[in-house]
Amino acid sequence: MGAPMRFFFDEAKAAQATAYLLKKHGGRMKYMALIKLLYLADRRALVEIGRSITGDEMVSMPHGPVLSMVYELINLGPQDEARPSPWFKYVKRDGRYHVSLAEEAPSLDDLSPYETRVMDEIDERYGRMQLWDLVEFTHALEEWVDPEGSSRRIDPETILRSENKSQEEIERIGKIAREIRFIQSVRPR
Repeated sequence: MGAPMRFFFDEAKAAQATAYLLKKHGGRMKYMALIKLLYLADRRALVEIGRSITGDEMVSMPHGPVLSMVYELINLGPQDEARPSPWFKYVKRDGRYHVSLAEEAPSLDDLSPYETRVMDEIDERYGRMQLWDLVEFTHALEEWVDPEGSSRRIDPETILRSENKSQEEIERIGKIAREIRFIQSVRPR
């Protein structure tokens, strides 16, 4: 077994995906519900096309699976001027438990029609669930393991296996993920 499967985290795309869902909910949401919807959209894209929308690392936390960097960005607070971030162009913390749009009409140029369709379908199915029902639903996902008060990385292979992907498909997805991460690492910024 090789290195764990990892994808390239695209912060701008994660911010736009977040803004897309926020806009669908009137511009403001409880951040825990938002993170669950983003997780479910990333999970679905992973299963269907072999890559997630955001490229974020998935982790089990006490209230279910989440996207690690999105969670960190929500909890980061106001933008650090030394670290310009596309996240804060789109999203702002709004009180203790909410996030909201930082601007009324965010650009969604980085999102494909497929990605917005997946988010629409995930939102249609799960977006109106009560928060704790959504948490309970994500606890039932095969890949979630109680991290006992901490966090625990979810290997995308676990999700792919739970969705009956062959070992050959999983290896192909892992190879493409490694190639994209390499290309992104040598690309000028």
